[in-house]
Amino acid sequence: MKVGNLVIDCADLDAMAAFWGGLLGMKTTAANDGWLDLEPLGGNGPILSFQRVPEGKTIKNRLHLDLDVPDIRAAGERAARLGATPAGEPMGNPERPFQVWRDPEGNEFCFCTV
Repeated sequence: MKVGNLVIDCADLDAMAAFWGGLLGMKTTAANDGWLDLEPLGGNGPILSFQRVPEGKTIKNRLHLDLDVPDIRAAGERAARLGATPAGEPMGNPERPFQVWRDPEGNEFCFCTV
């Protein structure tokens, strides 16, 4: 058994593909009216997918992505240009902080210093 897809529910497939594809440098590989796939994470990992749903996000995610970056401030600036918003200030170990962000539809993810 292996994880084939990580699926994020959303309202706007194109906006999510533009944000996540732009943030992670990944291209769309498949799309239809209710579903969109980006390239596999890490080249051979699970596919990052988006599924159109009628309801909006209302509470904290039960699953989120931790994105390892060398500089959370620079990664945050890039994410903000693509439409993300910070959910708080950097926290954790001052030598290796992390920061929670929200994508354009409010889904949380973290930038983690490596």
